[in-house]
Amino acid sequence: MYRKLKGFSVITTLIMIGVLLGGALVTKTDSGMGCGRSWPLCEGELIPSVITPELVIELAHRLVSGSAAIFVLILSIWSWKVIGHIRETKLLAILSISFLIIQALIGAAAVLWPQSDFVLALHFGISLISFAAVFLLTLLIFEVDKKFDTEKLIIDKRMKFHIIGVTIYSYFVVYTGALVRHTESSLICHDWPMCVNGSFTLPVNQYEWIQMGHRLAAGLIFIWIAYVMIIAIRNYKHQKVLYLGWIIAFIIVSLQVTSGAIVVLTGLNIYFALLHALFITLLFGLLCYFIMLLSRNKVVASNQAAIQNKMDKKSF
Repeated sequence: MYRKLKGFSVITTLIMIGVLLGGALVTKTDSGMGCGRSWPLCEGELIPSVITPELVIELAHRLVSGSAAIFVLILSIWSWKVIGHIRETKLLAILSISFLIIQALIGAAAVLWPQSDFVLALHFGISLISFAAVFLLTLLIFEVDKKFDTEKLIIDKRMKFHIIGVTIYSYFVVYTGALVRHTESSLICHDWPMCVNGSFTLPVNQYEWIQMGHRLAAGLIFIWIAYVMIIAIRNYKHQKVLYLGWIIAFIIVSLQVTSGAIVVLTGLNIYFALLHALFITLLFGLLCYFIMLLSRNKVVASNQAAIQNKMDKKSF
């Protein structure tokens, strides 16, 4: 049963990645109105009579999102029944379904009624939370056979601060990136890392502020993750999950920054734009996994404290 559940969870996770990349593709190709002001039908028809590239992209995204809803629902119910005894299972199942529904409603509202760019930028972030919940649920399923143990980690206060801080801050970086896409600020600056001709000048309009604000936010998270990776290498060599995890996080954020630069220098190459969305998706999922490990660390610490108190009372 676990083998089938594992396979299904991997498929569901990949479909959720498809939802996120599909949303990015819709935005990058300006296909949000490919089906007109009609939802869930396209141009008010089950099978549109006039086919355009924008319509195909938007309709494909809707179909993938619809499939994701079915797969996530099945995965959540299946996991609840099979590994519901694991502490995080039920919460992750509820989060994955809830945020997927919220994401679908926001997407529908964007089609039916005009929304500001600042509201539309929330769409990717909501989808990202749903993906993270599904991703963590998948990891839980793979942990069932105890082939790798993450229950006995010892995480100090400094690492706890960085895990929570980087995860929260990464969501802010995600929002600024989504805002760049929805305000069509991607190519307002033709140079990198500075905006114009490699020289430092203050932004002169809203679009340059949004673009350069995102670059600054991305630069800071790159430096922050590099710093935490150094801490992990120095102090967590014997805790492979954190040791290797932060190295992987640094690799992903490096690819994220590189792909972002290539997007600008190549004039919005669509393939690198999708890779840019993929890397931040993977990074956020990994950081959320660290948060789950951190919550387990608190449980272990509290259990150890309770045992110690009992021993103290007996000795007294």
